[in-house]
Amino acid sequence: MSDEIRDFQIDIPKTALDDLDIRLRHVRWPDPEPVQDWSQGIPLDYVKTVVEHWRTSYDWRRCQDELNQYSHHLTEIDGVDIHFMHIRSPEADARPLLMTHGWPGSIIEFMDVIGPLTDPVAHGGEAKDAYHLVLPSLPGFGFSGKPTTTGWGMEKIAREWDVLMTRLGYDRYFAQGGDWGGMITSVIGAQNLGHCAGIHVNMVIVGPPSDEIMANPTPEEQASLAHFAVYQEQGSGYAEIQRTRPQTLGYGLADSPVGQMAWIMEKFQGWADDATAPDDNFDCDRLLDNVMIYWLNNAGASSARLYRESFGAPNIDPVGIASGCSIFPNEIITPSRRWAEQRFQNLQYWNEPEKGGHFAAMEVPESFLAEVRNCFGAMAL
Repeated sequence: MSDEIRDFQIDIPKTALDDLDIRLRHVRWPDPEPVQDWSQGIPLDYVKTVVEHWRTSYDWRRCQDELNQYSHHLTEIDGVDIHFMHIRSPEADARPLLMTHGWPGSIIEFMDVIGPLTDPVAHGGEAKDAYHLVLPSLPGFGFSGKPTTTGWGMEKIAREWDVLMTRLGYDRYFAQGGDWGGMITSVIGAQNLGHCAGIHVNMVIVGPPSDEIMANPTPEEQASLAHFAVYQEQGSGYAEIQRTRPQTLGYGLADSPVGQMAWIMEKFQGWADDATAPDDNFDCDRLLDNVMIYWLNNAGASSARLYRESFGAPNIDPVGIASGCSIFPNEIITPSRRWAEQRFQNLQYWNEPEKGGHFAAMEVPESFLAEVRNCFGAMAL
């Protein structure tokens, strides 16, 4: 295994964009849904509107140029090339921060917070809130390589992220994440390999509620359990498919850009805060930027495999290092503080912002920034 850090630039060939255009011109549509809402999935009329915009107005080269203004690299870890963005702050006292995305997200989730985090003074903030950012693409996602063997679950990725940070010369760092990124970040804290000084997560995964909580839940805890029960009954089918049959699912996602787009964008409606359609809360081009990261890298099956590796028995080991949790109101699971403290045993920061959902860095970037700054601002490196 080489420790080499190689420079990388995103350069999608015109042939790939031409192929996408052909596929978008020759879509075979399903019948329309027999309901007037999203209860059976993403509606046909909405998908047709997005596809027309994708084909006639969307510009991938804009996104590519925006990404390439930052520093991208590849490094091999345990036989897999890991892609990551490494954006150093101009502030001499900036602290290293590893930020990890999830599914169906990507590095695109963080585009609106990179500038304020790395150069807060240029964005009306203070130098003390500056960070050197490391933003990796999960194995099998984005521009990272695709594992060809089993075993690449969250525990392995957490260890490899520690390798990545120390390889970059960061012997001490903070870590942040949501969705799979939050689960991996929590495992980084649980493993406590000696380099991570503290974590912040905006999807808080804990074990089953204690007998005390279940015997006498607060109204907020009752609402949280009811919210999660609705997700399990109505919204978790995608996860079971990806956990059990990622390869079968992959054929459709690899062959149809509309299928890949619909599979992803449905979640940006259901997991946003009070959105009737994804572009109520997100810019449509930004949503398509994220879809393109999957489509152009043919990552439908390879990204789904993370569910096969880890979703059946997620790691809920206790976390002893300094931790912070932000519970946005329309997150999938919204445990109470006393519930979270069963796992996060050195919980130094806790907040419940008024607005936002699962994709907080994209949906409410100012609130997300405040959470990250308030959490790590009180922690020592």
